[in-house]
Amino acid sequence: MSASLNRVSLIGNVGKDPEVRFLPSGDPVASFSLATSESWKDKSGEKQEKTEWHRIEVFGKLAEIVQQYVTKGSKLFVEGTLVYDEWEKDGVKKTMAKIKLGFGAKLVMLGGGGEKSAKPKREESKAAAGDDADLPF
Repeated sequence: MSASLNRVSLIGNVGKDPEVRFLPSGDPVASFSLATSESWKDKSGEKQEKTEWHRIEVFGKLAEIVQQYVTKGSKLFVEGTLVYDEWEKDGVKKTMAKIKLGFGAKLVMLGGGGEKSAKPKREESKAAAGDDADLPF
């Protein structure tokens, strides 16, 4: 069987303050939207811009860090896996793509944006694997 890879990397700005909920196990999950934009000049030379919105879910110790330091406007680099949630509402099947930051994921705070002042520059989610040794707190 051949190897496969499910890895997504994004750099963008947080759309609103993260929402944190807790799993039945007590583990935290932080959710937020991340906007990425691209710009180009069209055939007539006018600047065009398109923004894509991505749903991000962060698990474990990294979710606690997100809750503490990430706010609306924060500029982040995230790297995780692409997952799809499916559900049915009023007889209509719905699907939503999300980027999951769990084991082996990365989150780098690039500065700028958000309102909270004491932000670490970089966090990687080794904490999601239960290894807190690399965290500055």
